[in-house]
Amino acid sequence: MVHQRRAVYALTALSAATFCYVTTEVLPIGLLTLIAPDLGRSRSETGLLVTGYAVVVMIVALPLTRVTRRVPRRPLLAGALGVFAAATAVSALATSYEVLLAARLVSAITNGVFWAVVFPVAISMFPENIRGRIVARLSIGNALGPVLGVPLGTWLGGQAGWRTAFVAMAALGFVTCIAVALLLPSVAPQQSASDVGPMPDRQRFVVLLVATILAVTGAMGAFTYMTVFLLDVSGFAAASLGLLLFVQGSFGVAGTWAVGRVLDRFPLGVVLGLLGLITAAMLGLYGVGSSKILTIPLLAVAGMSFSSLIAGIQHRIMQVAPSTTDMASASLSVAFNFGLAAGSFIGAGLLATAGVRVIPLFGGLLTAAAFALLAFHEMSRKKRRGHETVRRNPDLQPVGHSAAHP
Repeated sequence: MVHQRRAVYALTALSAATFCYVTTEVLPIGLLTLIAPDLGRSRSETGLLVTGYAVVVMIVALPLTRVTRRVPRRPLLAGALGVFAAATAVSALATSYEVLLAARLVSAITNGVFWAVVFPVAISMFPENIRGRIVARLSIGNALGPVLGVPLGTWLGGQAGWRTAFVAMAALGFVTCIAVALLLPSVAPQQSASDVGPMPDRQRFVVLLVATILAVTGAMGAFTYMTVFLLDVSGFAAASLGLLLFVQGSFGVAGTWAVGRVLDRFPLGVVLGLLGLITAAMLGLYGVGSSKILTIPLLAVAGMSFSSLIAGIQHRIMQVAPSTTDMASASLSVAFNFGLAAGSFIGAGLLATAGVRVIPLFGGLLTAAAFALLAFHEMSRKKRRGHETVRRNPDLQPVGHSAAHP
């Protein structure tokens, strides 16, 4: 086991790295109106800087994780961060749309490897009985990206130009790369205690991935157009949007921190509970979203439950990984990015046809479907196990029934 203090420092560095990746992935959304005219492109073309990024992650995550499975984790993570920082610096210096897009796609390639490896590496540094807590602590950086990184990057871009925001992220990426290289222990992949899921189960793994796609598609479909909903349905002024989104994001960070205290004891219960909460919040926004007073707490619950849900699913996916946890994490990354792209695409279609009012309903129905899928699968497993136990031990049948006459 790694020395406790060094492990905590290394975990902090890895959490900072997740912040860098999440912030940089979606930063062009906040800088859209600045990048598009500067490079002579439309806003829709500039939006491809985010869509293309997600598509590349989906394509490369699994094959690159397989190719690099024998590479020691410290140089792999430090190398990924180094290339990420260099690609982000090139993004800041790009003089054409093509160069910026190419740099973004290179960054996306490192993203696929990074997310596959970072959680298994983090939990390998700590005792097994606190893995859930470590996953939640590492996810703090992930949750801080939308609530802190993107708003600050957008503000910095507005003050000093969009390139300055990318320079700042490149600099933070280089500092994080050095920290990871210095603090992370030298552990070969096959030596990691977290290399194989402790409760391998292919059925549970597949069902969880499908539930993730449903939940992320629904939630991100709603969150992508939440500002439009708050303006057109709830009737908030444009000047209040920043504060409202801060409330949503800050509750997400607090929820991610809090869920770490119970995740190790109730891994499946936490996931189901959070799915239930986000479903209630989404359906609540659809039902009473025209009320400002009710919208604010519902927005906070939605933000808290979704950010915490990501940590819960990440922990659960590594528990039931049928092979190695890095391949399981890579699969989760693919599922998440698929849900992100699908949610944004479907949400755009609903916005153009049915209106923004129905988008939370769409989100709530999909998160409810994810809840139902997981709950039904677990109940079916328990029922099958009960029947198998009775067949193997006829004497355990309920009173009043015999083995010959069930």
